[in-house]
Amino acid sequence: MMETFAEIAEFAGTHFNAVHDEKFMLGLEVSTGANGRHQSVFLAEIKDDDDHRHLHLETTVGPLGSHDPLKILRVNLMLRVGYLAVGDLEGVPFLKLCKNIGYRYVSGDLVLESVQQLAELGDQIEQTLTHGGDWF
Repeated sequence: MMETFAEIAEFAGTHFNAVHDEKFMLGLEVSTGANGRHQSVFLAEIKDDDDHRHLHLETTVGPLGSHDPLKILRVNLMLRVGYLAVGDLEGVPFLKLCKNIGYRYVSGDLVLESVQQLAELGDQIEQTLTHGGDWF
């Protein structure tokens, strides 16, 4: 088990290309295996109301403005891994695919599996929203 964000970041950085590294946030560039595509996945430490720590993973999948929120909520309901949320990216509301894992469950294998799974699902959602393209 990994007990600190520093341990998680160090481990993840040895398995993926780290493109952003701060004290409690790590940005990774992850190959999705789909025609040379890749997806950025960000890891951060968050705390809940009871001060329990969680590993938060997220990847950006596209601007919210060009999509029907009702359809997005229906997609959210069908997701088996993670959830869709909205966050700002340079002042623009963007859809993000997120996942939270309580620190008591975090292991190296779970980090690797979760990062790869979120990257691949995020890339699939992005390709669906852009009809095979890319936002960036």
